[in-house]
Amino acid sequence: MSEPLSECDGNEVFPEKKEECGLFGIFGDADAVQKTYFGLHSLQHRGQEAAGIASSDGEFIQCYKGMGNVSRVFRTGSGILEKLANSMAIGHVRYSTAGSSNVENSQPMLAEYSRGQVAVAHNGNLINAGLLRDEYEAYGSIFKCTSDTEIIVHLLAKPTHQTKPDPLGHVLNHLQGAYSLLFMFADHIAAARDPYGIKPLCIGRTEQGAYVVASESCAFDAIGAEYVREVEPGEIVRLDAKGLHSRFFVRRGDITPAHCIFEHVYFSKQNSLVFGENVHVLRKKLGRQLAREYPVEADVVIPVPDSGTSAAIGYAEQSGIPFDMGFVRSHYVGRTFIAPDQRLREMAVRLKLAVIKEVVAGKRIVVVDDSIVRGTTTRGKIRTLREAGATEIHMRVSCPPIRYPCYYGIDFPTKEELLANNRDLDEIKDFLEVDSVGYLSLEGLLSCAALPADHYCTACWSGKYRIPIDIALNKFTMEHYQMTMFEDFSAAHE
Repeated sequence: MSEPLSECDGNEVFPEKKEECGLFGIFGDADAVQKTYFGLHSLQHRGQEAAGIASSDGEFIQCYKGMGNVSRVFRTGSGILEKLANSMAIGHVRYSTAGSSNVENSQPMLAEYSRGQVAVAHNGNLINAGLLRDEYEAYGSIFKCTSDTEIIVHLLAKPTHQTKPDPLGHVLNHLQGAYSLLFMFADHIAAARDPYGIKPLCIGRTEQGAYVVASESCAFDAIGAEYVREVEPGEIVRLDAKGLHSRFFVRRGDITPAHCIFEHVYFSKQNSLVFGENVHVLRKKLGRQLAREYPVEADVVIPVPDSGTSAAIGYAEQSGIPFDMGFVRSHYVGRTFIAPDQRLREMAVRLKLAVIKEVVAGKRIVVVDDSIVRGTTTRGKIRTLREAGATEIHMRVSCPPIRYPCYYGIDFPTKEELLANNRDLDEIKDFLEVDSVGYLSLEGLLSCAALPADHYCTACWSGKYRIPIDIALNKFTMEHYQMTMFEDFSAAHE
C-alpha cells in the first residue's frame, strides 16, 4: 500500500477534538480496579481534566468517571473503588482542547448495543471523525457528546459490521488518524493500535500472571508488573480467561510506522519505555546533540522542569557547563501545556515554577526546555529570571521549531498562534527576550532515536503528514482507502 505524505498550510479546520490521554487495562486480577487506580495515577501526566474506570464481573460492566484528576474523582473514603471491584477493568485519564471539557466527553465511554455492553477508552484523534459522524447522523444516529470515541461505538453497533468475520477489525479499518484503544466487553478486554502506531500502547504482566495494557510502561512500575512488549501497529490484542491472543486487522509490513516522536520530547514520563526506548536516556541524547549544534559560553545550565530536565543534563554533560536547578517546581500544579486555555496556562506557570535566585543571580544562564509552542509562558519564565538577576539568558530547545498544527491528538494551536510560524531565530529571540536561542535540528533529533528516521511522525516540525489530513474532506478517497486496506488484508488471509 502506498503511503503518501500530505502537506498543508496549517489553517485547515477540523471539527474533531484532539485528545492526548492515558489508558490502562488489566484482566484476571482480584485487585484489578485498585491497580487500575494506581496505574492511572502514574499516567496522570497524560491528562488531568477527567478520569474514569470501568469494570466487569464477567456479565455486567459498571463505570464511574468524573472531572478532575484521579485522586479527586476517586477520592479516599468515597467507597467508589470498592463498589467497582472486579477482576477486570480499564481506565482513562483525559485532557482535551477547550470547548470539549465536560463530563459527557470523559471516558471510558459505556454503551449497550445488540451484542451487549461495551466500554471504550481512546487516546488519539480521528481525522475522519466529522465525516463518519455526518454519515451516521444522516441515517438517524443520535450522538450524546462531541468525542471521537462515540463514533467508534456507533460503528460497532452497525448491523452490517456485526456480520463480518472480525467485526472489531472491520470497524477499525474505517478509522483514520491516531488511535490507541481499549475495549472492554463483558468477558474480555481488547486493545488495539492504529496501523501507523502513532500513539504508544504496551503490554505488561503481573507477578500473579495477569496481563496489563497501558499507554506507558511507567504504569507497570506502579503496580509491580513486568514490561512484555508493545502492542504492534495494526494489532488487536485480546485478554480473556485463556490468556493473551493476537491478530492483525491490516497486513503486517505494508505500512511504515509513524510514531509520534513528541511523545519522547515532551509527553511521556522519564522512566517509561516508549517505542522501545527509555524516555530519559533519549532526552539526554537530545540535550547532548543540542549542545553540539548550539554551544555557548555560560556559567550554569538550568532546566525547565520536569520534561526539560533530562535534556538539560545531557547539555551540561556535553558542554562541560555545570548543571543546577534554577527553578523549583510545585508538584501540586499539573502540566501547563495541557491546561484547556491560555489564561489558565499562564496562571499555572506562575504557580508551578519559582526561581531560585541564588542559582541565577549574576550569572550567564543556559535555559533548556523540551519545546516551545506559543511562547508566551516561556517569555514569562525568562522575565522572572531577569528579575532574579541573571546577566545573560540563552534559550536552548531540545526539538525543532514547531511550525505546524497536529491533527493526530496533540493540542497544538492554529499555525498563526505558533511562535515559530513565520519567525526566524532572531525574531524568536526578540519575542522571548533572551540573548540567544537555539533549537535542535530535525536531523539531529532523529539521529538520537533508535528507530529509522522514517518510522517517526515529524509533521509538527516538517509539515509533512503521513496520514493525509485532507482525506477527511474527501469521502470518495476515504472510502477507497478503507476498502483497499481491508481487501488487501482479507486477500492475504483467505
